[in-house]
Amino acid sequence: MPTLTTVACWTITASDDLACVTHAADGEYRAPRVWSGRGLAIAGTDLAGFEKVLGEVMKLPVYWLARTRCGNLGAGDAAIWSEPRYDPDDEFVYLSGPCRADGPTTGYRPVSTFTIDLVHLRGLRIRIAAYRAASATR
Repeated sequence: MPTLTTVACWTITASDDLACVTHAADGEYRAPRVWSGRGLAIAGTDLAGFEKVLGEVMKLPVYWLARTRCGNLGAGDAAIWSEPRYDPDDEFVYLSGPCRADGPTTGYRPVSTFTIDLVHLRGLRIRIAAYRAASATR
């Protein structure tokens, strides 16, 4: 049975080894952007809620079971994700890393739903938390 976690406009359904992330965007512009297999972009105003929902999923048994099944002690390292980069023109934060959208895409495309392997949530959360902490001191 899938596990459902909701924080602000984010919902993550975790099942087996996958996290299916859904964003309740008002219109297509604020929707997350995914370049399938290459990267993810989140509106700067949605970043805090996204970080929080990632943390909530990491508390669940389904996350830890996925980590155990993976067998790779390095799974979840932040190195699989790039350091976040803020684009002031569109006010999105971009990260390269292993997220997927339905069907192949060229370039970043707005999506309402995307997937990430559960084992990679930790690294993504580390990158986002570090970015937000550094942004708060600027």
